[in-house]
Amino acid sequence: MATNGSTPAPKTTGIFRRKPIEAAEGHKLERTIGLWQLTAIGLGAIIGAGIFALAGTEAKDHAGPAVSLSFIIAGVASACAALSYAEFGGLIPRAGSAYTYGYAVLGEAVGWFIGWDLLLEYTAIVAVVAIGVSQYFSFLLEAIGIHLPAWMLGAPGTGHGHHIDLFAVILCLGVAWLLNRGMKTSAKVETWLVFVKIAIVLAVIVVGFFYVKSDNLTPYMPYGWSGVATGAATVFFAVFGYDAMSTAAEETKDAERNLPKAIILSLVIAMVLYLLAATVLTGMIDYKDISASAAFAEAFNSVGVTAFAKVVAVGAIVGIITVLYSFTLGASRVWFAISRDGLLPGWFAKTNKHQSPYRPTWIIGIVAAGIAGFVQIGEAAELTNIGILLAFIVVSAAVIVLRYRSPELPRTFKTPFMPITPIVGICFSIWLVTKLSEATWIRFAVWFVIGAIVYAAYGYKHSKVGQGEAVQTDDG
Repeated sequence: MATNGSTPAPKTTGIFRRKPIEAAEGHKLERTIGLWQLTAIGLGAIIGAGIFALAGTEAKDHAGPAVSLSFIIAGVASACAALSYAEFGGLIPRAGSAYTYGYAVLGEAVGWFIGWDLLLEYTAIVAVVAIGVSQYFSFLLEAIGIHLPAWMLGAPGTGHGHHIDLFAVILCLGVAWLLNRGMKTSAKVETWLVFVKIAIVLAVIVVGFFYVKSDNLTPYMPYGWSGVATGAATVFFAVFGYDAMSTAAEETKDAERNLPKAIILSLVIAMVLYLLAATVLTGMIDYKDISASAAFAEAFNSVGVTAFAKVVAVGAIVGIITVLYSFTLGASRVWFAISRDGLLPGWFAKTNKHQSPYRPTWIIGIVAAGIAGFVQIGEAAELTNIGILLAFIVVSAAVIVLRYRSPELPRTFKTPFMPITPIVGICFSIWLVTKLSEATWIRFAVWFVIGAIVYAAYGYKHSKVGQGEAVQTDDG
């Protein structure tokens, strides 16, 4: 039904029908968070697993000391896409991120498949970082003399007697519970945890710098450029947290201005810390000896700073929990937006007394807990990348299309060097996609086919845009 000052959108057919950029939504989320809380959500998503869980693994197996170059390559690709996100964030400050942007510019089918992919990617990311937290938690307990039963310390195949990663399961469910306490409360907790995390990362860089040996940095590229590229394709998921942050646009005060600022701030801060931390890690210890699990804690142990290793483990636990929060938030808001548009049942778009879409949040927490408990970290990490890279391609293409199709729209931020910047983002993303494994493509194809079936059987027929239930302002 149209509201005052608005007119109903006509019924439309075809899978490329577009959602109005200026649209009134049925269920809205409450705007409760400011610039620094939003930036904290971005930093919460970006800084964490890349430093504490994947930097060591990729240095050891793929890139060696050149893992720093892997982060630079991933960061450049990410930055080009981030600027496109910043333009859309100021223009369309609603829940859904790449799903909403793709729907509004390139059509319903594009938006649906990006949203469908993001549900899988975000949920897998939550599982990956939960595993990373669990590894550091196990390290910390052992360091203080507590030895837990092997059955609860990891997924099958990760060690002798391992049956389930129980800590990872508990963390996924705990974060879902926190988010359902409402954005205002949970964002405050997230902001304080991010502050602690950044303080510990800085301490790691400063203390670790005194133990860097130049001999450990040679050979710099033991696996060649191929290894650097493979590392970039894997660590890429550690630098796209602003995508999850942009899903909180509808809950942000003055989102048209604060969202672009927060995207740029969070990415710049995170990339500086990533490069410094990766350099320190590979300078402290030979890349072949880096621990595949608690890399930084083990590195400090190896140089005799055992007390500080415990501090690092605590920082990793706190830090990676913030990543869990940000991506669970992102997945639940994408699901909320898709359901509000009618492409999934509206039952999922209901909110609780804390204005949280609690049903998607709990489902995501439970599914992520299942993956984290029984899947090895490497397999789960690869699963996270392909959908995000495709989302980057869609958003970067959409910002070009909309800039030339509707140049008159009020933009609080404009992507610089149009169209070169988004084209660079598209090219980098396509290149990184080609570096992913065949198994990742197979999993993605299966999920894509399931999504096509769901859209054909339910989404297309129940779309609010298709039924003419979407509304557009008279001046939209």
